[in-house]
Amino acid sequence: MSNISVLLADDHNIVRHGLKALLIAEGDIQVIAEAQNGREAVQLAAKLFPEIVVMDLAMPLLNGWEATRQIVKAVPTARIVVLSTYGDDEHVQQAIAAGAAAYLLKQTAAADLVKAIREVKKGNAYFSPAIAKRLREQTCRTPEDLESTRAAEPDLTPREAEVLQLIAEGFANKQIAGELGLSVKTVEKHRQQVMHKLKIHDIAGLVRHAAEKGIIELTPSGVPQT
Repeated sequence: MSNISVLLADDHNIVRHGLKALLIAEGDIQVIAEAQNGREAVQLAAKLFPEIVVMDLAMPLLNGWEATRQIVKAVPTARIVVLSTYGDDEHVQQAIAAGAAAYLLKQTAAADLVKAIREVKKGNAYFSPAIAKRLREQTCRTPEDLESTRAAEPDLTPREAEVLQLIAEGFANKQIAGELGLSVKTVEKHRQQVMHKLKIHDIAGLVRHAAEKGIIELTPSGVPQT
C-alpha cells in the first residue's frame, strides 16, 4: 500500500508538530511539507501535489477558506481536510463552498483526523459528528431559508477577501500591493469596494469584522495575531 501524502497548514508550531506525530505514527501516512500561513500552503500544494491538505482556517496572509479555493483550483486532485476551532454553521458552510471535503473540530482531532484522511482519500466526505448532525438537519431547510441566509452576507470576490485580510492584519496599501503583485492603485480600488460592500468605512471596523468572521485571530490586547 502506498503512503498517503499530506501537507499540514497551521500557523501554530505546536499544533503542527502534534498533528505530524499523530499522522506518522500510522505508518502509511507521510507528512511531505508544513505551511505556516495560507499563502505558503498554496505554494507548497502547487509544487508538491499532496493528496491531502490539512487546513486551519485562521492563518496569516491568506486564510484557510481562500487557500482552499486556490488549492482546489490549482491542484484538483488534492482533498482538503479543514481542522478548526470554529464549529458554527457559517464557518462550515464557507469551507464546504470553498471546496473542503472534510471539516473537523480541533478538539476531536486525535479521534477523527486519521479516519477523515482515509475517508477523503477514498473520495468520501467526512465531518465531526456534531457538525454532521447539523448538516443532516439543514437538508430539511427550504430553498427560501437558504437564500435568505446567503443574502445576509455581502459577497466579496476572492481578491477582495485577500485584501480585507491583509488590511485587518495591519498591512499598508503599498505592502498589500507587494504581497499580491498588484499596483497600489488597484489595491486602493479593492479597499474601496470592500468597505462599500461591507458598509464599513474605517480600519478598526474592518479588523472587528475580520475577527468576528474568523478571518484573523486577535491577541488578548486586541491586536491581530501574526
